[in-house]
Amino acid sequence: MKANKIVVLLFLVAMLIALVTAESAAPSNKEPELELVSSLRKGKGYHHGRGVGGAMTCDKYPRVCHVAGSQGPDCCHKKCVNVSTDRNNCGMCGKKCKYSQVCCKGKCVNPMADKHHCGVCGNKCGKGDSCVYGICSYA
Repeated sequence: MKANKIVVLLFLVAMLIALVTAESAAPSNKEPELELVSSLRKGKGYHHGRGVGGAMTCDKYPRVCHVAGSQGPDCCHKKCVNVSTDRNNCGMCGKKCKYSQVCCKGKCVNPMADKHHCGVCGNKCGKGDSCVYGICSYA
């Protein structure tokens, strides 16, 4: 009876070793670059966008801008941004909107007077209406 328990125990240990070996030998579906980024974020080797082997900037690794939690899908001056909405990179890298303007769909507009983006991006005033102080048909 004792011999049967030992055989069963040895069989379970052998199965566990085979399972662990198969898992470590299986190819990964992740792209190596994204795997590196996510592993660096979890560990101590990641600090403010710089990885262990040097800077993990989007000019060298453009896919970092597509990782969840990124500021945007576009790379401008080594930073991930969204050129559709970023006031400092509106429509293209380095194109800054004026103080009173915001970036809507890659164009600098004044939401206080623009009838296609009245008050906020995408708020279009009706036909014949105008945008005054960010409100359609103010008076």
